[in-house]
Amino acid sequence: MSDTGSPGAARPVPTNAEEALAIARTEYAPVWPDGTPAPLRVHEFDIGYLVYAKLPPRPRTTADGQRRPPRNPGGTCVVVAKDTGEISSVPLRPPSDAIALYRKFYRPDTL
Repeated sequence: MSDTGSPGAARPVPTNAEEALAIARTEYAPVWPDGTPAPLRVHEFDIGYLVYAKLPPRPRTTADGQRRPPRNPGGTCVVVAKDTGEISSVPLRPPSDAIALYRKFYRPDTL
């Protein structure tokens, strides 16, 4: 997911969250279980933009009144690098955890 198009093709470099979102949408288009496109959120950090889907609404209790346990959404989110515009996928986790995984696997020089 980190490289598409022809080799050597210039990739746009984002200068703000809106541009990062537009770049991410070229390769990342999650949908909710009912098939509707999931709204996307952007979290800016020092070397990139984390783009992730908003999870669909879910009732807090079951039909019989029992409280639902927290869900594990699974899936992925993407990071758009500020310096290159490269798109990298990471597991869908809270933003700080997803950013830490991005640094560990894609940018260890920033640890």
